[in-house]
Amino acid sequence: MKYTSIILIVLFNIFAIFYLIQPIKSPPDLPNSLRSTLPGDTTQITNVRAYFTNLSRTEVINFYKANYGGLARVILNHPPEKSQEIFVDTMQSYYLEEFIIPFKESLYVNGFDWENDVFTKPEKRIVNKLIFEGKEFKSKITIRTFPTSIPKRLAIFFMTEITLYLIYRCYLYSKKLKP
Repeated sequence: MKYTSIILIVLFNIFAIFYLIQPIKSPPDLPNSLRSTLPGDTTQITNVRAYFTNLSRTEVINFYKANYGGLARVILNHPPEKSQEIFVDTMQSYYLEEFIIPFKESLYVNGFDWENDVFTKPEKRIVNKLIFEGKEFKSKITIRTFPTSIPKRLAIFFMTEITLYLIYRCYLYSKKLKP
């Protein structure tokens, strides 16, 4: 029984190490969109890209669901106000979703749809119309990745594993103390 447990733990760790050292592909460019060259959308903020598009929120999110991540991907929906913490404090936002690849990386997808801007009164939304290179667009999508290095991935994984083991040992010890 004890040897079986050790073998399972070793196999789990080999699988985990293999998972953690695999590189992550960069998110692909959004189809049917123009890549932004505006200040703040290129190299001013690390790992940021922006696109002008007429795709809906559902189409954008489905594109990233299909083309980013893997089996263990987690998707979180954040309030639009959080985009000012992730990108810049002047970021306009209608929605903000995060794609998490556990122990590896996060991808934030911020969408601004000027016609549905919840922070602007409907009669004043026209001033937020998106025009880029002479074309009008329905929305602007900004993405940002937060990658981690392989040594950090491994360190966090093994610290988590050790912590869980210690919690388990404390639990067993506490069971012994109860009459």
